Amino acid sequence: MTNDIIFEDKSGLGIITLNRPEVLNALSIEMCIALDNKLTVWEKDNSIQAIIIKSSGGKAFCAGGDVRAIVEQGYKNNFAGKHFFAAEYKMNARIFHFPKPFIALLDGITMGGGVGVAIHGSHRIITEKTMFAMPESAIGLIPDVGGSYFLPRLPGALGLYLGLTGARLTSADILYAGIGTAYMSSKKLDEFVNALLKDDISSNVDVDAIIGCFAEDPGPAQLDEFRDLIDVVFGENTIEDIFDHLSIIDHNWAKETVAVLKKMSPISLKIIIEQLRRGAKLDFDDCMKMEYRIVCAISSYDSDFYEGVRAVLIDKDHNPSWIPVSLDEVKTDMVMAHFNIPDEGEDLEL
Repeated sequence: MTNDIIFEDKSGLGIITLNRPEVLNALSIEMCIALDNKLTVWEKDNSIQAIIIKSSGGKAFCAGGDVRAIVEQGYKNNFAGKHFFAAEYKMNARIFHFPKPFIALLDGITMGGGVGVAIHGSHRIITEKTMFAMPESAIGLIPDVGGSYFLPRLPGALGLYLGLTGARLTSADILYAGIGTAYMSSKKLDEFVNALLKDDISSNVDVDAIIGCFAEDPGPAQLDEFRDLIDVVFGENTIEDIFDHLSIIDHNWAKETVAVLKKMSPISLKIIIEQLRRGAKLDFDDCMKMEYRIVCAISSYDSDFYEGVRAVLIDKDHNPSWIPVSLDEVKTDMVMAHFNIPDEGEDLEL
């Protein structure tokens, strides 16, 4: 793991580099623990003014947590999922509460767990290479890593739309949704970092001033074209109502959205709606504790999570056999059971 995540201290900047390009910088439990521990040290170090997190490889910032490894360990009766998620969520909380500027350079694919190491910091810099998604419903999971907190707080019904469909956003849409805080050309990132190294950046205002020298307009957002439809349709209370509303809209967007939702885990869709409904009223730490309860239930061996990861990431046949197979078969008590304290009686400690 030594080289999977690299830490440097340069001129008052703590620089983190995610360095697993062969797996799109997917997060391992060791990387999560190392990042959490280093931020604890840097928070107390008065010589460190701000943090930058970036990646190597050029294609991905971070494609998420290494869920394939979790499932493959599960096949060997080593159910380590809850330990990974606990470490990951503690690290997410560390970033959320970090008191110094935390600048993420999202120069590539940023999905799932990769969103979690970026969105809770003060600054999220996106480029023409950035692609954002929370695609967990396609693998029988939920939009975690704080999705319960940040998705319901996006404008209108964008959060539920992104959480249910796993829609992929590019730079203009990421900025439009408030997920990114500034856009700049990928080729300017090195110059931007050098500017940070030369200046006093002990406050967010200082960082904002430097960003202003490099920020550009990414152009019009495609989401804006469908925003009214998204807000009306995904403002419905249940997934059944969402499907019903989509069925009466004579628009390609509606047809495409129905096709996407039909591929997702039925129970995940219902859990996600309840998750985000609750998350809208919870503080960040309570959202993380709720997510931990959900994933402890989801990551059991016979869940859709194992089947989804198999279909999408292992066998790659993209033909999961969901259980239950339809929304009609997903009963309310099945959904609510995911919000109970884990069988071991252990809640997440932050």
